[in-house]
Amino acid sequence: MLLRNLDVRNGLCNGTRLIVTHFGRFVLGCKIASGDRIGQFALIPRIENYTEKGVPFRLRRRQFPVRLAYAMTINKAQGQSLTSVGVHLGVDVFSHGQLYVALSRARQREGVKVYSPDRRVKNIVIKAVLG
Repeated sequence: MLLRNLDVRNGLCNGTRLIVTHFGRFVLGCKIASGDRIGQFALIPRIENYTEKGVPFRLRRRQFPVRLAYAMTINKAQGQSLTSVGVHLGVDVFSHGQLYVALSRARQREGVKVYSPDRRVKNIVIKAVLG
């Protein structure tokens, strides 16, 4: 999963799922696995990160802005349309609309599976938002 907005117009934004096909020293070759650009090839460059303020030295780190991901948070899934979605509700959702976002990621109702240990779901709703 991509962790930075690199080229939003071409589908390389935070949360984009990727399949890494080539590991290079300075670049990763990837196939885009989500969004409008599914199947397209993309090059992901190594980026530089610097220490935050508040430490007595300056540290420069170079890394690829990707992370191995078998799952993603509800917030990361927002805006994606998926064939199948598994929602693990071991903990109640914590904000208005979050459950809707989780359950509406699948293209069809049959593509949604929900796991809740106690078989109950608390949906947070701010009544003032609904009118």
